[in-house]
Amino acid sequence: MGASSGPTLISSVQRAFRLLEAVSAHENGASAKQLARETGLPLATAYHLLRTLVHDGYLRKLDDGGFILGERLGTLHTAGRTQALLARIRPTLAALRDELSTAAYLTFYEEGEIRVAEIVDGPHAPRVDLWVGFEDAGHATALGKSVLRELDDEARKDYLSRHPLADLTPRTITRPAELLRRLDSSPLAPAITDMEEYTLGTVCVAVPVYSGNTLGSLGVSLRADRLSRLEEIRARLLPTASRVTRGLSLTI
Repeated sequence: MGASSGPTLISSVQRAFRLLEAVSAHENGASAKQLARETGLPLATAYHLLRTLVHDGYLRKLDDGGFILGERLGTLHTAGRTQALLARIRPTLAALRDELSTAAYLTFYEEGEIRVAEIVDGPHAPRVDLWVGFEDAGHATALGKSVLRELDDEARKDYLSRHPLADLTPRTITRPAELLRRLDSSPLAPAITDMEEYTLGTVCVAVPVYSGNTLGSLGVSLRADRLSRLEEIRARLLPTASRVTRGLSLTI
C-alpha cells in the first residue's frame, strides 16, 4: 500500500496534537464541528481522533457533546514537572556522591508510601542491591526511617498499620514500639541511620528534605567498615539537603 493511499502515522499524530491544542483553548469545551473547523480537519477525521483521545483519557466528552482536556494530560504534566525538578537537583546529588564516594538516594512520601525518586551512583560508589522494595522496607532503611521520623503520630500509625516490620537481617527492628523509640532518640538527629538493618555489610545515613509540602529524604550508603565517617557524612548531608529542598521547591 503506497504512502498516498491514506494518512501516515505521523500525520495522524500531528492531527491529534492539533486537536488537543484546539481543545485547550476552550475552557468550557468545544464541539467536534467547531474543533474540526478550527483545525482544518474533515469532520469524519476529527470525530475519529476525538473518540480515540477520549478513550485513552487525553480528552473528556461532556454531557452536552463538547470536549475538554482529560485527566491523563494532567498526569503527564505532573510527571514532566517531576522530571524537570529531578534534573535540577541531580548535579547536587552527583557532587555529594563524588565528594563522599557513596551512592546518593532521594525518596518522597507520596500517597502513604515511601518511594525512591532518584539514585545517583557510579563505579566507585555502587548502589545498594534493592532486593526488597522501599515501599515494604521503610522500617529498615535510613531513608524510610528519616521520613517516618518527620511524620506526626497519626501518619506513623497509619504507615505501620499497613506495613509489617519484616525481618530483613538479624539487625532489623521488628517491634513497632522499639522502632518509634529509636526514631525519636537518634543521636545524629535530624540525621538517622540504618545499621545493616536492610543489608548486612552496608550502613546508610539520611536526612529529611521537602519538595514543596511533600516530605522526602536524602541519604547515602556506605560499607559498614566506613562507620567512623558518620559524623563527617552527617555534616555534609545537612547543607546538601537544604540545597535540594530549595531546588525542589522553586517554581518551574
